Amino acid sequence: MFVSASTHCFADRTFEESCSLFVELEYDKLEIWLSDDGPHLKPAEVAKDPDQFFARYRETTRLTAVGFCLAQDVPAATLAGITKAAKLLRITQITIPASPLGTPFNTEVDRLREFVRLTSADGIRLSIKTEAGHLTDDPHTAVELCQAVRGLGLTLDPSYYMVGNNAGRSYDQVFPYVYHTHLRDSTSQSLQVQVGLGELDYTRLINQLKRQGYTRALSVDILPTPENASERPLELRKLRMLLDTLL
Repeated sequence: MFVSASTHCFADRTFEESCSLFVELEYDKLEIWLSDDGPHLKPAEVAKDPDQFFARYRETTRLTAVGFCLAQDVPAATLAGITKAAKLLRITQITIPASPLGTPFNTEVDRLREFVRLTSADGIRLSIKTEAGHLTDDPHTAVELCQAVRGLGLTLDPSYYMVGNNAGRSYDQVFPYVYHTHLRDSTSQSLQVQVGLGELDYTRLINQLKRQGYTRALSVDILPTPENASERPLELRKLRMLLDTLL
């Protein structure tokens, strides 16, 4: 396992600015956040010309890219372009959102099967993020989706399984399907708190992942808000140092 960070942490900055900030914070690996909102990278931009994006990335930073994460659903053609960019960057992991709650299970299975066929043809693992308001809101449903779609995995964001309807419930059943992680400090009342004030047991989390032979990223994903703009760099540094001591 190794520590990385999502450029989502600086989604209110340009991609180039966020890369520079991660270098200052002594990160050496990045997950690339793609969103249609804000000044950051947009999925269609990357998909339109993967070679151009590859050149832009190499000009921007020497940080190692470990994955793409999409904030919104995209058409299959857009995902195909992002997959090509992933191959150029030697990325083997793409995270997409699960469909919203209320989407018929079989409809979601059909969508995900198409996407897994598309990405796996290029040797890219595809995972869906565990997230409130989506079909992965419930850990049992998240596992059932992985079982129904061969090759599909989960990007585990344990914060969403600590609050709301899932507070206090075990989510151990998801660990065999984890391809990637998103981490921040949380409590049963708050999705995000300052590092050191939360209730997430990082040692247990890492041990659970080790039991499954997980060797991939622990990706720091501090949710960006206007209120935490000034303290965000410090929180990123603190969580990186904490995770480094546990590995």
